[in-house]
Amino acid sequence: MELNQLTAISAIDGRYRKQVQQLDEYFSEYALIKYRVWVEIEYFFFLADQKFFRLPAKVRNAMKKVADEFSLTDAQQIKQIEATTNHDVKAVEYFLKEQLDKCGGADYKEWIHFGLTSQDVNNTAIPLSWKHCIEYEYLPALLNLQGKLHQLAGDWKKVSMLARTHGQPASPTRLGKELMVFVERIESQVQAFGYIPFSAKFGGATGNFNAHHIAFPKKNWVQLANKFVEGVLGLQRQQFTTQIEHYDSLAAHFDALKRINNILIDLCRDIWTYISMDYFKQQTKKGEVGSSAMPHKVNPIDFENAEGNLGVANALLEHLSAKLPISRLQRDLTDSTVLRNVGVPMAHMAIAMKSLEKGLGKLLLNEAKIKEDLENNWAVVAEAIQTILRRENYPNPYEALKELTRGNHAIDKKSIHQFIDGLKVSAALKKELKAITPHNYTGVHPDF
Repeated sequence: MELNQLTAISAIDGRYRKQVQQLDEYFSEYALIKYRVWVEIEYFFFLADQKFFRLPAKVRNAMKKVADEFSLTDAQQIKQIEATTNHDVKAVEYFLKEQLDKCGGADYKEWIHFGLTSQDVNNTAIPLSWKHCIEYEYLPALLNLQGKLHQLAGDWKKVSMLARTHGQPASPTRLGKELMVFVERIESQVQAFGYIPFSAKFGGATGNFNAHHIAFPKKNWVQLANKFVEGVLGLQRQQFTTQIEHYDSLAAHFDALKRINNILIDLCRDIWTYISMDYFKQQTKKGEVGSSAMPHKVNPIDFENAEGNLGVANALLEHLSAKLPISRLQRDLTDSTVLRNVGVPMAHMAIAMKSLEKGLGKLLLNEAKIKEDLENNWAVVAEAIQTILRRENYPNPYEALKELTRGNHAIDKKSIHQFIDGLKVSAALKKELKAITPHNYTGVHPDF
């Protein structure tokens, strides 16, 4: 069968293709070839700018056009060359040399890929595509999701809600504040992510500029490589490498993404639970079906879909972060095939964030149910009462409230007030204690 959305083996290239198709600009075979071409041409220009050779403006403009207008047709031409070379980066080199022949630059062909090994190209092209995806796709999507959470937190900042610790009724909170927990957690992890550099390797066959140095021993190749990688490509060059980069920074990125995914999984499960408690209802769409057998159902599928995709992403990120920093001696090829899957967890994260944002947009607050739960759990004010009694140096207040409330499901406003009336304290203190309700015993938090 021909490849299409119905015949694709992977769901991200099948069922979910429309949601993630923009990622093909960073992680497809075409994208990898495009970024290799871009690195090779930029290095070619860099050598000319550093006076290794004099490049005519006509040739430079023609090669710039090759980079700027690189197409699927160009990528297919490189794949045809690869069918002969059986080496993907060498195929890029031959393609670029052909382009030089076409534009009258034949005399400059040997400056293409000068002194390089394939990993000097791969270990700059891949970090560059990764950096662009993070900056143009992932972070904007994550920050949009965070913004949606912040907006909902503001909408519901005054909604008192029963908290649950260990699944049991606990000191009340406010719904908006509970969402701000996730806003802050995402913000902290984005900040931590920002400290991790986008690293690259660029130093010849075994990281020592052997070929570069033997050809031009008076050139400071370390300085030149730093200038190219950092000044032209905008990456951080690793100073001591084997044939490949050590991937420690990339592994740190993957681990940071796993932490963010875990935060989002936590959010999915909390919202799912609130829906199951009827704190939220969900907007329905005409024609949609919640269950093939039960007509009444409106399932929290967006949060379930997000949780599932985040789990798949984390499994892949775990392997990537554990495997890539390990390579036998100066190089083995295990990193090459693994790196081709970097876009897969990113696709699953993109699907998850879209599902989460969709789900959050469908939530309808059921404030009546939230208030009912508070009213049915007067026992939660026991903490407040015993704390005030401690303040007043009343004897054994914790024990007295424990005796009254622990395991007693009949606690209501009346029984709490009867307990207060029986205390040997002033009328003013009794009035203070009776003013406490599950609805107003919500503490304080920073404004947002």
